[in-house]
Amino acid sequence: MPLITMPKLSDTMSEGTIARWKKKKGDTIEMGDILADIETDKATMEMEAFDEGVLTEIYVPDAGVAKVGDKIALILAEGESAESSEEKPKADLTTKAAPAEKSGKDAAKSEPSKPSSSEKSAPAAPESGARIKASPLAKKIAAERGVTLQGVQGTGPGGRITSKDVPAAGSSAPSAAAAPAGPKIEAKPAAEGDTKVPLSNMRKVIAERLLASKTQIPHFYLSVEVDAAALTRVRKELNSANEAGDLPKLTINDFILLAVSRAAHANPAVNAAWAGDSIIQYAGVNLSVAVSVDDGLLTPVIRDAQKLNLKEISASVKDLATRARSKKLKPEEFQGGTITVSNLGAYGVDQFYAIVNPPQAIIIAVGSIVKKPVVNAAGEIVVGERMTLALSGDHRVVDGAVGATFLASLRRLIENPALMLF
Repeated sequence: MPLITMPKLSDTMSEGTIARWKKKKGDTIEMGDILADIETDKATMEMEAFDEGVLTEIYVPDAGVAKVGDKIALILAEGESAESSEEKPKADLTTKAAPAEKSGKDAAKSEPSKPSSSEKSAPAAPESGARIKASPLAKKIAAERGVTLQGVQGTGPGGRITSKDVPAAGSSAPSAAAAPAGPKIEAKPAAEGDTKVPLSNMRKVIAERLLASKTQIPHFYLSVEVDAAALTRVRKELNSANEAGDLPKLTINDFILLAVSRAAHANPAVNAAWAGDSIIQYAGVNLSVAVSVDDGLLTPVIRDAQKLNLKEISASVKDLATRARSKKLKPEEFQGGTITVSNLGAYGVDQFYAIVNPPQAIIIAVGSIVKKPVVNAAGEIVVGERMTLALSGDHRVVDGAVGATFLASLRRLIENPALMLF
């Protein structure tokens, strides 16, 4: 039997933590058994066994951290020795789609990790007519790109095709240029009384992705002040009706998310991504919503948000936020977003500019509603309610005029909320 290695459970995962082993050394393992709970940067998921035998060694204990591809355990078949197992490919492991508390036969599987240089075996292309060994992620990418996997040489365990092996349709996209090296910046060493907080997996990934975004994406920024008086009035009226019917209350953010989904659908040039040799404009608005959690920030995705009404948007974001904070999101629930909304209004922030969430083209930053003196249509100074919306964009994909057109659509919906309620 092959070694069991730390699998790659999300597109941003570089290492994982063994939250808890569910099997102990010496246990007999059957195919489909749940071996351990793996904590990634975004969720805690179950690791399933795809081989039979005896769990002979556990190399990484509970709470231990291992990089993707590192060995974490060993399963041996009857009569097999540890020495012979080292010559064989690693175990083909994946996770169930549900978090650690749930499981199911139809659970989605993640891409297995790539073997280290000391454990590589020569990749073999599948024979004609034979079953193609490929990870679910590789199959999904191939289907999206219209690429056949027949004849593709896999670099994964046992010649399995991983997402990295899937060729791009047409000419391949050029990789982003590495940021020029600058002077090394070092923090002042911790002294007595200082607290040194170890980096969590999530914080490491946030640091890597934001650094890549700011160094590889040419950002530009736009902002617009909108009249939020009608929005607050409609929300108050709807919440009064909901309270009478014992229904959940609506938040300002629910209206913002609905407006962004409608405006993005009407302006597909911003619901897009840079693909190297092309720009992809997505038909569906997969709305990423920034949610603050203990270790940092998650962006669960409301899929096809342009098809949802206010009640459905509100229910979706409440459910996703609750499960994000308890690390119970499924992998597919925080992947595939096409546009992001980050709202700090509840924290009293009037205005801010967010960093683009790659590979998306724009992110919308929402500030608080502020009462301030304004001049009305009659030229009178009155008390108004104003909110600032700020757009950060990838200038390779979105030009200033395109971003301004989108913001104008967004402002029109927010200032006339009845337009998006049917």
